[in-house]
Amino acid sequence: MLIDIALKAAMAAGQLLRDGFGHLSHAQIDLKGQGDYVTELDLKSENEIIRIIRDIYPSHAICAEESGGLLDRNDYTWIIDPLDGTANYVHGIPIFAVSIAVMKAGELVAAVVYNPITGELFRAEKGAGAWRGDNRISVSSNTEHAKAMLSTGFPWRSKEFLDGYIPVFRQLLEQTSGMRRLGAAAVDLAYTAAGVFDGFFEMSLKPWDIAAGILLVLEAGGVITDFNGGSDYWESGNIVAGTPVVHPAVLKVVRSYLGDID
Repeated sequence: MLIDIALKAAMAAGQLLRDGFGHLSHAQIDLKGQGDYVTELDLKSENEIIRIIRDIYPSHAICAEESGGLLDRNDYTWIIDPLDGTANYVHGIPIFAVSIAVMKAGELVAAVVYNPITGELFRAEKGAGAWRGDNRISVSSNTEHAKAMLSTGFPWRSKEFLDGYIPVFRQLLEQTSGMRRLGAAAVDLAYTAAGVFDGFFEMSLKPWDIAAGILLVLEAGGVITDFNGGSDYWESGNIVAGTPVVHPAVLKVVRSYLGDID
């Protein structure tokens, strides 16, 4: 039932985002901070998701990007990003997603990531695997770091860490087959779960940026840690995800330059 409601909410929110894509006026866009956009569609999408959840689960906690809330480690919490990749959305770049996860007593149990433009729908349930549409997915079977395709996110929220980030980017770019920056962490993690990317790292993310993607990666056989190899990513927002083979190699480089910020 949890995954069914998450899917229903993601599809409803996705319809709103799809209808508004490419039609935003300047009056519908605001800035929460430098490069941190919020639009009327973020708010409408989040309200629709919460409405659908509350109709079935009125007592469950909500942790959402626009309306706030905390992770409740003792009960059910819905962790919602109504529009992950808002800057892409504002600029007409069709790489963004609705991201919804459910946590029960501190453990992720259901997740959905949905891009309404491409129609890509990712879902996962604890112990039941991860799926892209009707196809079960798993992380890449690549066993060579030199052939790995990685994804990352620039530290735009924490530019003071650029001096540490840039050498990580350079070293991993030199060691692997390439790096991509999509601008939507939920999509990065979903693609890592599906084997499109072999690994992903980013810093200063929020729980709603990563919650659904974390469960997707784990259920697809991947590894998730913070920059020190631990599990404090909820607090730090610093995350390394990848295959069991590629993750340690990425973590080694990230940790050598950025491990002390966790």
